Amino acid sequence: MKAYKYSDVCLVPRYSECHSRSDADTSIGIAKHNFKLPIIPANMKSVINTDIAKWMSENDYFYIMHRFDIDIFDFVEKANQENWKTISISVGAKLKDKAQVLKISQAKLRVDFITIDIAHGHSKRVKVAIEYIKQHMPNTIIIAGNVATPDAVVDLANWGAEIVKVGIGQGSPCTTKDKTGFTIPMFTCVKNCGDCYASRDDFDAGRKIPIIADGGIACNGDIAKALVAGGDMVMAGGLFASCVDSPALPVDINGSFHKAYFGSASYENKGHRKHIEGKLNHIVNNGMTYEKKLIEIQQDLQSAISYAGGHDLSCLKNVKHFQI
Repeated sequence: MKAYKYSDVCLVPRYSECHSRSDADTSIGIAKHNFKLPIIPANMKSVINTDIAKWMSENDYFYIMHRFDIDIFDFVEKANQENWKTISISVGAKLKDKAQVLKISQAKLRVDFITIDIAHGHSKRVKVAIEYIKQHMPNTIIIAGNVATPDAVVDLANWGAEIVKVGIGQGSPCTTKDKTGFTIPMFTCVKNCGDCYASRDDFDAGRKIPIIADGGIACNGDIAKALVAGGDMVMAGGLFASCVDSPALPVDINGSFHKAYFGSASYENKGHRKHIEGKLNHIVNNGMTYEKKLIEIQQDLQSAISYAGGHDLSCLKNVKHFQI
């Protein structure tokens, strides 16, 4: 049995009656929220910070704030005081994370989305974390992951996650596949996980489990491929870490402007060398701000919609592909 990365497949164009690709609708509705694009910057320290999160919230883009070296309670309190449109955070599955959830709940602060963010999401620790958040913040939408199999998607959804984040070992600064041998190339991973329902035995077409395809996005076209494979939204790290206003530190390499992009399980993020499954990459600066990059992604997705023969993102679900 073969498995494929995004670069291993190509999408097949279809007849289109779209007058202008500029008319194509790239908006996405998920969990009763609407956003301009199906793209999410990775919830990583070198990809997003508080300022970018606020700007994305106020401009109707979805974000997930990372959980590293910040006080999540302070972030949520500030976002509530300023009445952000979307308040979206990450937590782990340790006792300190439960304490943060409890503190936020007791303060009666609004949180629209909580992402339970650990390396191996198909685990008892995530089940317990979902149950805890459901108990203390029942109105908050839970995203949980990461996982890589249909069984895992179904389990997390049955435990209470409204959205499941899919992808293990496929991000460019991730070394899980080299350190442990465990991974599934992303196009196949998303295709396997993108058509899961609340029960795999009792097929219920009305309860498809939404997934976020996380990892392996090397270019804007890969976002379209992830949606074709079955993703509802797509997470990307390097596309945004390479922006001029990303929190990734600038690096001069032989007179060329690069950015220091590192994985969440890297030494650079952890500050110690226990269970390292990530690395530091110096990636070329793309010369664009976040705003310009998001406009470029929107335009490229509009073009993808036109090639797919439709008027909005839903047409990508019917696109055929070839393995290269």
